[in-house]
This record gives sequence, C-alpha cells and structure tokens, in this order.
Amino acid sequence: MAGTKDKSTLTKRILFGAAGLVLGGSMLLYLVPQGPATGEVSTDTVAKIGDQSVTVKDIRQQLDQIERNNQVPRQLESFYAQQILQNLVFQRELEFEAKRLGITVSDEEIADRIRLYLPMAVSGGSFIGKDQYAELVQQRFQLTVPAFEELIRQGLLEEKFRKLVTDGISVGPGELEDEYRYKNEKIKLDYALVKPEDLEAKITPTEAEIKAEYEKNKDKYQVPERRSVRYALLDMNQLRQAIQIPDDVLKKQYQDNIKQYEVPNQVHVEHILFKTIGKTDAEVEEIKKKAEEVLKQAKKGAKFDELAKKYSEDPGSREKGGDLGWIRQGQTVPEFEKAAFSLAPGQISDLVRTPYGFHIIKVLEKQTAHTKPFDEVRESMRTPLLLSEADKDASNTADQLSAAIRRSSKVSLDDLAKQYHLTLGETRPVSAADALLELGNSQEVKDEIFRLRSGELSRPIRTDRGYVVLALKDSFPAHQGTLEEVRERVISELKKEESLQQAKSKAEELVKRVKAGEKFDAAAKALGLDPKTSDFFARDGSISGAASGKQLSAAFNLKQGDVGAPLSLGQNWFVYRIAEKVEPDPANFEAQRKQLTDELLQSKREVAFEAFHSALSERLKQEGKLKLMPDKLKSFGSLT
Repeated sequence: MAGTKDKSTLTKRILFGAAGLVLGGSMLLYLVPQGPATGEVSTDTVAKIGDQSVTVKDIRQQLDQIERNNQVPRQLESFYAQQILQNLVFQRELEFEAKRLGITVSDEEIADRIRLYLPMAVSGGSFIGKDQYAELVQQRFQLTVPAFEELIRQGLLEEKFRKLVTDGISVGPGELEDEYRYKNEKIKLDYALVKPEDLEAKITPTEAEIKAEYEKNKDKYQVPERRSVRYALLDMNQLRQAIQIPDDVLKKQYQDNIKQYEVPNQVHVEHILFKTIGKTDAEVEEIKKKAEEVLKQAKKGAKFDELAKKYSEDPGSREKGGDLGWIRQGQTVPEFEKAAFSLAPGQISDLVRTPYGFHIIKVLEKQTAHTKPFDEVRESMRTPLLLSEADKDASNTADQLSAAIRRSSKVSLDDLAKQYHLTLGETRPVSAADALLELGNSQEVKDEIFRLRSGELSRPIRTDRGYVVLALKDSFPAHQGTLEEVRERVISELKKEESLQQAKSKAEELVKRVKAGEKFDAAAKALGLDPKTSDFFARDGSISGAASGKQLSAAFNLKQGDVGAPLSLGQNWFVYRIAEKVEPDPANFEAQRKQLTDELLQSKREVAFEAFHSALSERLKQEGKLKLMPDKLKSFGSLT
C-alpha cells in the first residue's frame, strides 16, 4: 500500500510535525476508528472479534480516505480492502487481548507522547488551548483531536505488546558470527544470462512443424467471439479547443481568490539526519560525535547531497541527496524552522537538535513573502477552467444523448452524430481480451460491446477521449480456429517452446566448455552469449538485472575458479564461474558488532511479533472469539 504510507516517512514527519510516530508496522494514519464499535453483528459485518466488529462500512471509510490522497485503480480495490481488513482486525485483536491481560494506556502516557510528537502544543510550559491544539492537529494530520488521540493510544498499546513479546530476545555469539560471514563473505562472478526471448527471433519453424503442432493440439487453438462496433464520439479535445476563457473572467477569479496566490516566506532545504529517537544518553553522545564529523566534512566543501546519501537516516529524502523541497514557516518543528530560516542560500547550519535527532541543514534557495502577479498565474488558471467548462458541456451533451436514445429506439447513430456534432468511426473485430486503443482501451466500453444486441444503441460511456455511443456492426461467434486463422499463435508457441530448449542447452554447453578448460569469455561468445563480470557482492547483495545473492547462495560454497551448475531463473538460465572470492576479515568483526547486533535484534523481534500475532489470531479463532466473513469484500473492485 505504498501510496498510503507517504505520511509515515520521516520526511513527512519532519514537515508535518509527526515526529517519530511509531505506531507499529501495521498502523497507518488512515486507520482511525470512525466511531465506537458495537457488539451487534450487522448484515455487512466482515469480522467479529469478541464484542467488536469490522464492517464493510468501516473498510469503505478507510478506502475512501486513501482515495482522497491517491488514485486507487479499480482492479486493486480488493487488495487494498484485504489489507485494511487485516489491519482493523489486528487492532481489535490487540484490544481484546489487552482487556484479558489488564494492559491499559493511561491519559498521562498519551499526553507525554503528544508532547513528543507535537511540541508546538506547549508554549512556555503552558498548553496552547483547545482551539489552537485542534487547529494544529487538523493542520498536521488532517484529523480531529479524538481521532488523533485514539491513534496515539492504539500505537502505545501496540508498543506495550511489542515490549512484552520481544523484551527477552537476545543475540548469541554464534548468530553474530554467522551474520558477519553472511554480510562480509563476497564473491565476484564471470557470468552469462541465457534468455529464451533473445533466441526466438532466430527460430523459424518449418511448414511441416507448424501443421504437426496444429493437428496435435487443435483443441487448444480456439478463436473467441469477436465483435466490431460503429461509434459516435463526443471528442473532449475538440470541445476544449472550441472554448474561450476571456481575460476578464480570469482576472475576476484572480481577485476573488487572491489569497491562493500569496507565497509565504519559504526556504528550499537539504538536510542530513542522525536519528536519536529511542536511544540512550550514551548512544546519543556517540551519534552526536558522528554527526559532528560529517558536519566538518560538509563545512570543508564536501558535496552535501553525497554526504546525505551516505549518512542520512531519513529514508524519505536520503536518495534525493537530503532534499526536503520548499518548507514554509509553521510547517516544521520550531528548532528546525529557526535554523533553516536564519541561513542564507548556500549556508550550512551547525548541528540542530530536534525531537527526531541531530540535523545538518543546507539552504539552497529562499523566497520572501509576496503575491504572484496575474500575468504569472494567468495560464495556470486558464487550464482548469477550460477542463471544467469542457467537462460541463460534455456532461450536458451526454445527458441529451441519453434522453434522445431513451425517447426513441429508432434513432440512429448517424442521426445522433449529425445533431450533436459527434465524430463517427468503427472498430476492427475484437475479442474480450483484445486492447481497444482507439477508444482509450476502456474496460467499460469492451464490456458494453459484448452486451449490445443488433439494432441497439448503448448509453453514452465516458472514456479517456470523451463520451462514446456504440452500435453493434458485426459479430463473429467463437469457433475452432482453422490453421490459417491461428497460424501466428501456432508459430509463437513453437518458437517459445524451441527457445526454452535452446536456452537450457546453451547453458549446459557453456558449463561443459568452461569445465573442459575454455576461457569463460571465449566460450560464451562462441555460443552467441554476452559474457560479463560482476562487482563483488555478498549474500544480501545482488547482480543488477541478473540474480540476487539469495538465488546465488550455492555460489558462496564454491572455490575461486569453480563453475556453478546452470541456475534456472524463471525462463532464463544463469551460468557463472567464481572469478574471485573474499573471505571475511576477523579484524573487522568488532567494528561491525553493534550494527549487526541491532539488525539481528530488530529482525528477530519482528519475527517474534509476527509469530505472536499469528498465534493470537489462531487462538481467538479456536475459542470462537474471532470470526471472519471475507466473502463480504466481493463488492470491492467490482464494477457494480
């Protein structure tokens, strides 16, 4: 659910004041209860946990919240609904188990966490007041205060369960040594990737082979029903080109909405973050020393974006060289804002401490508050007005088309096209699975084509090109395909089958030649392959565009100069020779011990918590406290 997780990235936390909002891996900002659950089982109940319910309405509310920020393709709605259901059920399971065990979250704990996430809620040691607090929560999270505080409570509850489940977990010396070897034993490979798709173009089946394949598998080569339609299109592009928006209309809108064009004081910044959330005082001191070293490099002229990519712990901006974009006053936590707005373009701050950690900030550009002039925004205003007017005109015309079609079953497509200035056209014969690019490949249009009866007109259907009315032209029933009708499919099947065999044979032949003493490069080229040499990589690394260290785990057990067995990667084959091998250096073990320990602990804790979650769900099912009715999700993703 990548689109919904943006608000949980550290960049967003900094910009919107959600400072380290650790609500657990399953908790997302949109998963907020919309009202008290009841013990009643309604007709749309999807899950029942004790006396709590999850309903279709609950899931729809969460999905609507996602769709307000991200366009969710219709075909993915079912997937999103399943994920939301799992998260809501998990929330209710934790609530049920907390009640059984007597685990609670106090108001004081919630208040402490709010002070951490929203330090702006307290000014000079005093609470800023209910109205300002509500405005701040709405501004930062687009949530009401009760929903925000409920989200905090849920997060704290999950933290307590995580602590309960994972506190006793430790990492042994043997595990550390294995992990050190896993991450530091490295190999470099001479390799060649054998792709069947590269071989297909060179394969030409004979006529005898084509006929034999067809006769042998005749039942496989069915031709589906195909239909063609005539259509009348209300073209949106033509409508937009015909509409004129006078400057006086634009000027009035500009004056009426002048506040929209006010640009506040803002700065374009990059930053490097060293996180301190959840760290001990001793760990914070070590982090500060590391941050100071990086600050020295930045002050001495090292490229800031490269330092950010190497050292920053903000995943939302690290890959962009620490770039946070433009930030406005009131949009960040006070410490960050004060430093950012005090710098001139090109300047780098000293270390800045916020609730998230230590920051090094660089200002790229600054803008003083001003109002954009009309000439600057004229065209950006014109475009949405053109779209709006065209949509309005098209919708009105579509309503008139619908009324005309309803009034008379005898109205023809040609009459409609003439009366409403529509563009006439016709499609080629298509099956239900074929793309229909001339009408925007609309699934709704294809569905309607196969519902239409002779002599009928469809209702106007909205497509990427505009509204379209359809009339059936020809229908060709499904039937057993003749060889001429399915010849291309037969040839494609033959070429695909032969290319798979050739790829496997080439891979085996390359291994045989190299083991017999031929140089890898020469043997690969003789077989028409493209030999390459990888960089060094560990088991948790990969060869870009070829294979992962996990897939090549057997290679780490070989010696330098050994040739591995051909490796099947889907339809492709991977052949390799160990060019070089580097054993882990025991002298570096201590330097990596802490990082390895932290990573292993985190991994083991996640596994343990997942195991707890699974066991809790299973126990509640066995006790009859958890009942799932997933068939109620069928409406998500459907077209009706």
